[in-house]
Amino acid sequence: MNPREILQKEGFTHVYEWHDVPNTEYPKHAHKGKVTLYITRGDVTFIFSDSTTKTISSGQRFDVPVGLEHRAKVGSNGCNYVVGEMIEDDS
Repeated sequence: MNPREILQKEGFTHVYEWHDVPNTEYPKHAHKGKVTLYITRGDVTFIFSDSTTKTISSGQRFDVPVGLEHRAKVGSNGCNYVVGEMIEDDS
């Protein structure tokens, strides 16, 4: 099964592909519902409010913790994702 099929089978109501250009930065935010990412190319680093970091690379899945403030920075090669959201446009 591909990432899109997996997320749909898990009940995500909004599943889509996304691309970020190199070094894209997302400001501090939190998600109201469950958000899961499958990285299909590149990498992205999450920086959490307690200063811990987690880098997710091609082939990896990450379940973003609901309600936990974080920011993110895309790597120098950009990043492609398959995204599943339980709440549409929960970015």
